[in-house]
Amino acid sequence: MTPLVFLPGMMCDARLFAPQIAALSATRTVSCAALTEHDSMGALAAEVLHNAPPRFALAGLSMGGILAMEVLRQAPDRVAGLALLDTNPLAEVPEVKAKRAPQIEAAQTGGLREIMTDIMIPNYLATPDPAHPISALCLEMALALGPEVFVHQSRALRDRPDQCATLRSFAGPALILCGAQDRLCPVARHELMQDLMPDSRLDVLPDCGHLPTLEAPKQTTAALARWLEDI
Repeated sequence: MTPLVFLPGMMCDARLFAPQIAALSATRTVSCAALTEHDSMGALAAEVLHNAPPRFALAGLSMGGILAMEVLRQAPDRVAGLALLDTNPLAEVPEVKAKRAPQIEAAQTGGLREIMTDIMIPNYLATPDPAHPISALCLEMALALGPEVFVHQSRALRDRPDQCATLRSFAGPALILCGAQDRLCPVARHELMQDLMPDSRLDVLPDCGHLPTLEAPKQTTAALARWLEDI
């Protein structure tokens, strides 16, 4: 079986994919990369490739999906299949880019918890709920990673390239999946990715926001399992 590599979203770790890792590792080797050491997509992708098997299926959510596209750009022959979850193939727009500097400064001066609870986590779930266990897990993951990782990842996202040409050139099995209520990476972005890869499958999960791996774990795992059958 082709090994599967997961790439987590910003300020997340392997717990973002815990239900999928538990289910899919029964039939193949499954790993989740740590996106902590570099502040550019190019360097992060090079590290993923250094640690990955010679050929593998690649699945990324949010920032992890953005990084997956850079991995594909750098080494298209090594990516046997591509799954992009709640992500965005476009370069960062100026109005979002302008918010990065004050967030970086706040994180460097003790404000990481407030950034997560006030700015980021409220956009994750279909219905914002700070008391929800998923919200609590997201805060726990972010605080465990710490402000230095937040700064690295913010810079990598800020400076990322447009990857539309990368997707257009990919002919392997591709899954595009998102929550219908994702406010950070709306459905239209995923329809664009499907247009770029006409043979891809698009799954939009109802009553789900930015984190379908945790909000709708059974449906997400089933979609990934179907995708892996073609690899």
